[in-house]
Amino acid sequence: MPGPDTRVVEIRVAGLVGTSGETLLDAVSTVDVAGDGLGRVIRPADRLRRPAPGPVLPALGRSIPRTLEGYLWHGMTSGGAAKATWALLFPFSLANVCFWMLPPVPPESRLARGLAAVCRGLLRVGALLLTMLLMGQLAAIALDLFAAQCLAPGSGCLPVVPDVLRTTAARIAVGVLPLLAVIFVLHRISSATWAVHADGDLTGGPLRMRADPETPALRCLHTVAALASVALLLLGGPFRVPGGSVDLVAWIVTLSVVLATVVAAAIGVDTGRFARPGVLAFATLLVIVAAVRLRPGTGPLPGTNGVVEGLGAALVAVTVLFAFFLVPAALLARPGWKHKPQRLRPWLGGWAAAPVLALAGLLGGGFGAGLAEALRRLSGAEHLKVPDTYLLVTVLWGAGLALAAVLGVLGFAVAVPLRRLRRGIPEIVELMEHDERQEAQAAAAWARSAWERRHLHHLALAVACAMSAGGAGLLVLRFGFGLVPGWFGPLSAIGVVALGALAAGLLRVVYTAARTPQRSRHLGALADLVCFWPRAAHPTVPPCYALKVVPELAARAREHLADPGTRVVLSGYNLGSLLTIMAAARLAAELPAADLERVGVLTAGSPLQWGYQRAFPALLPQEALERLFADLDGRWRALCRGTDIFGGGVTTWRHSVADRRLHGVGFLPEGGCGPVSATADGNGVLILGGDHWLPDPLRGPTGRHRWAPGVLKHQDYVVDAEWDHAVAMAAGLGKPSWGEQGSLFGDLPPKR
Repeated sequence: MPGPDTRVVEIRVAGLVGTSGETLLDAVSTVDVAGDGLGRVIRPADRLRRPAPGPVLPALGRSIPRTLEGYLWHGMTSGGAAKATWALLFPFSLANVCFWMLPPVPPESRLARGLAAVCRGLLRVGALLLTMLLMGQLAAIALDLFAAQCLAPGSGCLPVVPDVLRTTAARIAVGVLPLLAVIFVLHRISSATWAVHADGDLTGGPLRMRADPETPALRCLHTVAALASVALLLLGGPFRVPGGSVDLVAWIVTLSVVLATVVAAAIGVDTGRFARPGVLAFATLLVIVAAVRLRPGTGPLPGTNGVVEGLGAALVAVTVLFAFFLVPAALLARPGWKHKPQRLRPWLGGWAAAPVLALAGLLGGGFGAGLAEALRRLSGAEHLKVPDTYLLVTVLWGAGLALAAVLGVLGFAVAVPLRRLRRGIPEIVELMEHDERQEAQAAAAWARSAWERRHLHHLALAVACAMSAGGAGLLVLRFGFGLVPGWFGPLSAIGVVALGALAAGLLRVVYTAARTPQRSRHLGALADLVCFWPRAAHPTVPPCYALKVVPELAARAREHLADPGTRVVLSGYNLGSLLTIMAAARLAAELPAADLERVGVLTAGSPLQWGYQRAFPALLPQEALERLFADLDGRWRALCRGTDIFGGGVTTWRHSVADRRLHGVGFLPEGGCGPVSATADGNGVLILGGDHWLPDPLRGPTGRHRWAPGVLKHQDYVVDAEWDHAVAMAAGLGKPSWGEQGSLFGDLPPKR
């Protein structure tokens, strides 16, 4: 029982970018009390900007003192010119995310371990080819489109350029120097990391991520491969043998370097700490030698088509092999989830990493083609030529966008209204709302959000798979039969406009975000989603913020727990919920039982169950989540709304209504999972297991809390009076349904 010196420290963790300290703490102003500027610990402030006590917490019939803190981590993903350019690395980040989407490996199966090693090797090779494809496309723009064609003497392109830059040496230097600068920037990005101001081990244990020890080696391999792709284009491409002896030797050496980097990436060979500078210097020397030997004419460079087509074909082949080997790997892992309901199983049976890798390649190739087309049209010189395969890329993206539009219309304009007409007003809404107008509003929002949570990933994966199959068909049609059908024209026009707008718009947004960081919300949200994962398959991605946030959250909680009268509740909103869950798992593994009894977790609007648990089954297995719920003795509370598109239920599933009660299956505080049930309280809240289902719209103003009318969906969870109730329960100051634990958790023993 809590004594008179009991106090609660609630540490709120922000979700996606754009959450200010005032919004996070629901305060007029805030002030920093700890942190290093990137990870900021804040508290509410008074008029003199001093830390102020938080609002008291009503619990057990009295007011418990509460200290309110917040952890802001958005400085790691947004703000400044350097972070704004991270949006250009989105294809690389997708390839890196694929590593964490791989299915879990059964420890007793040697075949599964072998297949997992093959999949990881193919994934690293695909990521390497993606880097080479990007640099090959940039080299096609800088060296071919600009230096060789536009700056050729008498070309008529960019007449403002002085003639001194149209000489051979100056033209090549103008094209090569920016490419070397880009490669240097990419290398520096892959070297960036965050300083962690916390003690403890970062690796091992349940629900923990770790930094890949092979990252320094991958960084060197990707830089060398990027330099080799530029040298290969300068030397005439992989399919054209040079005539001179010096050029021939340089060409053979460059091809050998490319092959060596691919093999090293596949088997995970470390280049050695002291050998890396020498390898990088040798690759740079290859570029310099190839640039000095190049004597361009007035037309396109002969190596452009070969480099772009060769790298694109290699990436397609590796993606197909990865998808092929991923099938048996997913089937071998299937016994671990086949007993689970459909909504808890991994996406596509654990095979979702394959279309995501294909989407990364499509985005990388599409961005390069769109940027080249946009620059060619902006130059005003119609005689400039781009690689031949860009026609296939524009056709593919035109068809893909048309397919996405059709599926989107069928889903949102047809499937959602039909779902609502077929099901009417859900029975659970009738339990929570108290008048017909609110029931109608809630039912419409429930129908849309439920459809999106269940089927939006199907739409995205279907488009990615269809575009992949279409790309393979176009390659066969174009290079196998040499056909260019007439219907390529309209689709190519759509793709050119779309990809050009994508490239130009993305560059404009990056420029705007660099000049005005507060306007970079969309870029920051993109970075928040993909930068959650450590570098594993691709090193040229922004550093993982979770490796810094989680240990610092755990360290801050331990500081407060040093006071024996303090109870700590880690509350996370949106992506912050994943950070708090991982921090709680860390505390559960490290703290003694007496201290762990004073720790609780509150999540709100969390995508854990419908999104992250299904997309990353190896990192977030259900068994580990069940164990965490049991370690906390049910002090993991989750606020959720059926109208929330991004968040949903976290600890329960298989919901149904019978006899004016909500029934389901969920985590049990004694371990495992089993049946749970609940009835609505006076505010319309249904506390089902660990989930608190909130009415939306709210029942009505209470006069004790800030009021927010209308359907709130994913916004403003803290405005609901149930927030304080859930905090008290997470702090161990109240049982579910205020003592009705028997009726809440059911009378049946736990079952799997």
